[in-house]
Amino acid sequence: MENTLSDRIDNTNPSIGYVVGGGLEANLQVRLTVPPQSVQEGAFVIMDSANWRFYGLVTDLQLGATDPRFADEQTESRLPAHLNRLLQGQTLYTNLAVMPALMMDRGPEPGTPEYDKWAALHLGENPNPIPVKTVPNHHASVKLADQTDIAEIFGEENGKNIFRVGETREQGHAVCLNLDKLIQRSSGIFGTTGSGKSFLARMILAGLIHANRASALIFDMHNEYGPDSTASDTGKAAPGLKGKFRAKVRLVGLGAGGSFGNREPDFNLEIPYSDITPEDILQLSQALNLKETTPTTLDALERDFRQGWFREFKEMRVGILEEDENGKKVPAPGSVEFWANQAGVHSGAAAGLRSKLERVFNRSYLKEAPASNGLNDIINNLENGRHVVLSFGQHESDLDYLLVTNLITRKIRDAWEQRTNLYHKDKTKNKEPRPLVVVVEEAHKLLNREMASQTIFSTIAREMRKYYVTLLIIDQRPSQIYDEVMSQLGTRISASLGDEDDIAAVLSGLPGRQSLRGMLAKLQPKEEVLMLGWGVPMPIPIRSRRYDDKFWRDLLGDQGASMTIEEGARALGFGDDDTD
Repeated sequence: MENTLSDRIDNTNPSIGYVVGGGLEANLQVRLTVPPQSVQEGAFVIMDSANWRFYGLVTDLQLGATDPRFADEQTESRLPAHLNRLLQGQTLYTNLAVMPALMMDRGPEPGTPEYDKWAALHLGENPNPIPVKTVPNHHASVKLADQTDIAEIFGEENGKNIFRVGETREQGHAVCLNLDKLIQRSSGIFGTTGSGKSFLARMILAGLIHANRASALIFDMHNEYGPDSTASDTGKAAPGLKGKFRAKVRLVGLGAGGSFGNREPDFNLEIPYSDITPEDILQLSQALNLKETTPTTLDALERDFRQGWFREFKEMRVGILEEDENGKKVPAPGSVEFWANQAGVHSGAAAGLRSKLERVFNRSYLKEAPASNGLNDIINNLENGRHVVLSFGQHESDLDYLLVTNLITRKIRDAWEQRTNLYHKDKTKNKEPRPLVVVVEEAHKLLNREMASQTIFSTIAREMRKYYVTLLIIDQRPSQIYDEVMSQLGTRISASLGDEDDIAAVLSGLPGRQSLRGMLAKLQPKEEVLMLGWGVPMPIPIRSRRYDDKFWRDLLGDQGASMTIEEGARALGFGDDDTD
């Protein structure tokens, strides 16, 4: 929401109290002048002091008394009503603990000489909130934020980069998320099982797709994102992204015959042997219980067979013997031991690795020569503004998830790095890379302390934003995600979490985390979330939008009205949606 210097924002809500103490570190103390039930923890408040407007979040309500005797005695039963009301407002009181978050220079009162001087110094500027660096005066008036205040800080939904996620819990004012900021850094959505985090993720992805801010690659382990499904708690239909954005979303099945329930995929992904690197195998160390000798054996295989190492090793057999000229049993050509002796590696270690890799060799989606290059198809779709949902179908083991997600993402990283380097080399000839969000469910399987150093995902979280690639991780156990990865998350949106370690992980590295801890612990399941971090100017608990028909009407109604007939037809799935 843009304002000129002459546009002063005047909150019309009545005062609820005044500042009586506190500070930046220990929160401000606000004496409440209305009944305590009028304000809830998490309320967004404003404080006007001189030329400045301060924005803060109520983190606690505390009962107090100037005379403890009156707090201990039940005066309601022995004092007249009018005296008791006076007592409640004076001797007995309620203080709010307010975490100051932002401040904005609003200038002197318009029409005064002071304002003219101030406006001359800020000519052409719009007032913008900045991180709080000072405190309001004693007795500064405190009000609940109204819709104008909320819009001033969080923006107004515009069908482009500002997306409405929900409403304030008390007054129902719209609260928005800046999608451009969301995709600039990796982000996370957290919540216990059944808290609604997957619906929330679908909602935000729908906003990204509708606004065309980035492409999304979604690793869909449980067929929740692409096809239509049924909500487990209500039994009602839950539209998938493909049904609503048919022309923009590609469903990809892993392996021949992969499917999305009753819906056929747009194409299937089969991975050629030549795409598998030793690094892809090493990130399966835990799943396959690989030994310390594995890297040496893999290095030797790659040295001897280059890109063909996987195929060659698959063809080798363990324990095949023949008689030499002296009648002695020795490893036969084509055996693991024969190659190991020639390569100078331990034959027992090589045989052990070959046996453990049998689980990988047997994956039906790995082919020596696939009929089509599914990986290139995925990359091309993402580069051309479409979104890809990869279903794992019957391949739901951790082994499949680790192998496929890491391999695909490694290929994508290479492609985006190459395109970014070309763009920076000559911006007149090369197109700027399209921002890409890689969506990972059950992220702790890929980003726990043991795995983070082996997979590509920690690299993306740390470094890839300069190459236009970020992560959106979705998880129920954020405490199991490596600390370094959590510290790289810009925007964090959390539904209810019951475990103290998980709460601490979501709030790690953020200012005011002690004040926010209790707020996060008391969120209502399936109704409320706490938004904080890079994508929002300040932390705020909200009542999230419902993932229902109304959401889709609100999101797509304006789209249909603004489209040309041809564009509208494509969005509904008619016409040639396979062209670039």
